[in-house]
Amino acid sequence: MDTSDPFYDRWAAALTELELDVADTEAMLLGDHLPPAEPWEPPQDLGPLPIPLRDRAQRLVERQREVAQRLAEALVLSRRQARLNESLKTAGPANPVYLDASG
Repeated sequence: MDTSDPFYDRWAAALTELELDVADTEAMLLGDHLPPAEPWEPPQDLGPLPIPLRDRAQRLVERQREVAQRLAEALVLSRRQARLNESLKTAGPANPVYLDASG
């Protein structure tokens, strides 16, 4: 297949950029590093997706959905942890408790 078409090349580059962003997010979820500082900007004037790139784009969409689900789960866990930490702070210092073991 001849992939020297600039239209195809622009789409392939856009998909590659999205795949790298998903990989960065997956690594972030594993605790490997922080997310990229710059938000993704969609390329202008891409036009319709070339048919030869359809399967690649579909795999990317599925991967993005999975990562979005994992991000949502991580957010819920993070909020729970923050609430727990806050409740421990507001409880005040614990009063010492003594147990009379001898009598």
